[in-house]
This record gives sequence, structure tokens and C-alpha cells, in this order.
Amino acid sequence: MTGVSPPTPTGARTRADRCPGLARPWIADDGALVRLRLLGGAVGADQLAALLDVAEAHGDGAVHLTRRANLQLRALPHDGEGRLRPDVADAVLATGLVPSASHELVRNYLLSPGLGATRADLRPLLSALDAAVCGSRSLARLSARFLVVLDDGGGEVLDRPCDLGLVALSGTRAQLRVGDGLGPVIDLTDAVPALVALAETFAEARGTGPDAPWHVTELPAPLDHPLAVPTPPDPALPAPTGAPPYDAAHVAVPDGRLTRGLPLPAGDLVVTPWRSVVPDPRRAA
Repeated sequence: MTGVSPPTPTGARTRADRCPGLARPWIADDGALVRLRLLGGAVGADQLAALLDVAEAHGDGAVHLTRRANLQLRALPHDGEGRLRPDVADAVLATGLVPSASHELVRNYLLSPGLGATRADLRPLLSALDAAVCGSRSLARLSARFLVVLDDGGGEVLDRPCDLGLVALSGTRAQLRVGDGLGPVIDLTDAVPALVALAETFAEARGTGPDAPWHVTELPAPLDHPLAVPTPPDPALPAPTGAPPYDAAHVAVPDGRLTRGLPLPAGDLVVTPWRSVVPDPRRAA
């Protein structure tokens, strides 16, 4: 696969990851930073407006877009002991964008925004996967860097490095991604249990110490699971396309800094991995 970063040598990790969330903000010089993990970039215009209210009342006045199609708030007040001020945390929770306290940090998914030549609508699959992940006690131990990438067959996110993922080959079949390689071809109806089984195998293999690997490629041995067997690319595997050309529907967000002055469409929106916002291209389907 292209675009995959080289693995960190085994044993190089000496600490747990520090990716921020609501319950574990990153305390920077300008205040607390909080990351909100979206489900495939999906967010309502009203939720973005509510986040902007929080950013303007308590932070730096902007909602920041990330390359994983998530959102961040910066410069938030904290208690000096690594926690957000309670009223600020409650305001963020009121947006509905933190659906799981126990699994908040590990809900890391990248989904094709649906702007390319889509072969399958993977949104229902992602919703089912998220529910399964949040229902697995062992998966709460994953690193907050662990990433699942789901490409709908258009190739938009096929060049993004991942720990696990899949690529739609048709409306019913997909090829798994495992670390920097490919796994077997499976039916899409089997994708959720397959990805959960692989993730649980990794969670067991990585251990729990401060030097536990963050990524599949950092394990001292290949992932030991039948669905992790390296497999040649299926003939139907698409080529990576990356970002599609921007059109009138895109709201480009300069430097990923979304402020009240940018005109946003109403209704269901998608934050893209290229720091833009678009009306959900599949909402009329």
C-alpha cells in the first residue's frame, strides 16, 4: 500500500500515547486542547454551531479540523490538574459528539467522504462497527493512535496509513487492510465481526505497559489471526485517488480553522480529511 509510514522499531515506545479527548485534554501553553472524534466525519450544522459557541465563549474562537476528519477545541480553561473546567466539559458534552466516555479515545475511524466513485455505502457498517467497539471492554485499551480506515471503493482514503481497515470491491465484497498490507477478501456482511476480532487480537498482543505498541506494524511479530494472513491485491482493488477536486459544494477551511465567518450549509455535513466541509453527499440517497 502507498502512503504508509514505516513502523517504529519494536521496543522504541517508552510511554503511552497522549492524544487528547474530553476526559484527557492536552494542556498547552494557551490552555486545554480537546479532540472530538467524529463517526466518519459526520456532524450536524447545529452541532458545529454549538461547538463554535463553546469556542467563542471559552476558547480561541475556532473549531479546528484535523487530517483524520475530526474536530478540536483549543485554549479551553482547565483546573490546573489536567481536567477541563466542569461547565466547559458540560457544554462540550451537550453537543452530543462524545457518545462514549469509556471508549472516547479509541473511536478513531476514517471513512471515504463519498465524493468519489462509491461502490458501497459504508456508513451503516461504520455505525455497527462503532457500536461493537464501544461494547468491547478489551478495545477500550487500544492506543488513541489506533486507526481504522474504510474506503468505499472510490480510492479517496486508500493511501492513508491504518492499523486495520477495508476497501470495498463491490456492493457486497471488500478486501481487508491489516497494518501496511492487505488481508483476505470477505463479504461486507462479515466486516464488523472481522474487524473487531482483529482489533481484539491486537489489543491482547500489545499488552498494557507504557511501552505497549500503538500500531499493528509495531508488534514484534505479525498479528496472529487467520484474517491477518497477507493476501495479494484483488484485481478489483481501486487505485488511490486522494482528495477529489474542490467544487462549489466544498467549504474550504483555511489552515483547518473554522470560524463563524465561514458560510456553512444547513443539515447533515461531512468534515473531509482535507480540511473542508461538504453537505453529506449521500443524504439524499
